[in-house]
Amino acid sequence: MNSTRSPYLRFGLLIAAFAFLLDQVTKWVVIVPLSLEPKRVIEILPFFNLTWAENCGISLSMFSKCTDGQRWILVAVTAAVAGAVAIWMMREKARGDVIALAMILGGALGNIVDRIRHGYVVDFADLHFGDFRPFLIFNVADACITIGVLLLVARALLLREKAPEAAPSSNEGAAAE
Repeated sequence: MNSTRSPYLRFGLLIAAFAFLLDQVTKWVVIVPLSLEPKRVIEILPFFNLTWAENCGISLSMFSKCTDGQRWILVAVTAAVAGAVAIWMMREKARGDVIALAMILGGALGNIVDRIRHGYVVDFADLHFGDFRPFLIFNVADACITIGVLLLVARALLLREKAPEAAPSSNEGAAAE
């Protein structure tokens, strides 16, 4: 086994595959059996709707024009980011970071497939409290990416590993005698 390979790589790949499949299955459910697009909105709970949204851009509606050129640029950029995340995940030694990276990777791949298949990302989860919407309409891939990034940030800020204590040098041991 290569020493630079993560001991948690297989576990991470399973999580990434699960995130990807969950994203694609939920999108299929809202597109096919629920036919959400023509209905536009299905009220599920007083604070949660399924709401059809075609996201041509990225977070916070940046780059939201639906042009073919932009579509393929976003596919390429997202694929490059997913590739970098995959390489990081392959080398990462901390299980918690592998889990976070796997969630990001699975979510990124889910949104790439949407852009290739539809020309936009299918968003549908609409959490709201009256007219207050703490989030834009999102999907499972977006949630996985967000949770993964938050886990990485939290782990970086809160879980600092202690530096190993330095062993006394041979000169210090001789001086003490």
